[in-house]
Amino acid sequence: MKFGVVMFPGSNCDRDMIDALQNDLGQEVITLWHKDSGISNFTTDDCIVLPGGFSYGDYLRCGAIARFSPMMQSVISFANDGGKVLGVCNGFQILCESGLLPGVLLANANQQFICKNVFIKNPNDEAAKPLMIPIAHGEGRYFAADDVLTELERNKQIIYTYCDADGTVHEDHNPNGTTNNIAGIKNLAGNVFGMMPHPERACHDALGNTDGRIVFNELLKITASVVA
Repeated sequence: MKFGVVMFPGSNCDRDMIDALQNDLGQEVITLWHKDSGISNFTTDDCIVLPGGFSYGDYLRCGAIARFSPMMQSVISFANDGGKVLGVCNGFQILCESGLLPGVLLANANQQFICKNVFIKNPNDEAAKPLMIPIAHGEGRYFAADDVLTELERNKQIIYTYCDADGTVHEDHNPNGTTNNIAGIKNLAGNVFGMMPHPERACHDALGNTDGRIVFNELLKITASVVA
């Protein structure tokens, strides 16, 4: 598997993502420019990553302009053909704006930008331990209609929820007011993933936290099962 990291004007986590994938996880990475559209060298065994930042300055609405970039037209087709796509923070917002994931990311409940470490866990794995992953966003409050939320839960499409250090999921440990403590979801086909926390910021030993590696390894296992 190789990874393509898309760079939009305003992206500020693309280099972090590239470094984590290349140097911490030993993966092949190719940089993709937002004005280009060619991804013919990627197969459905590969993964396109939409990194965090403020694509197009977050004008109009977070991710709303990036959704129409030439590269995103190719990414949408790639995902619809079964290719793997991961969106982190602003990338998650772009995935929702493009219709590749359901729901929308709204302004944080406290109307403030939040930057801190939080704990998340996989609600579909009872043995999964809570992971400490940084967040840095002003619009991270996931919202969807009740019927969509019901489907997400029924189909186990919620991949991460905010929790405390012991794994307890409660509104007291919800940093942005997101519905049902949702921190990340996947599509029904299981090949498109979006999450607000930044695993690429928790991959290097020098940072004193490598829980992000667990997130990437879990996603690699999921995508491998999709291929199988």
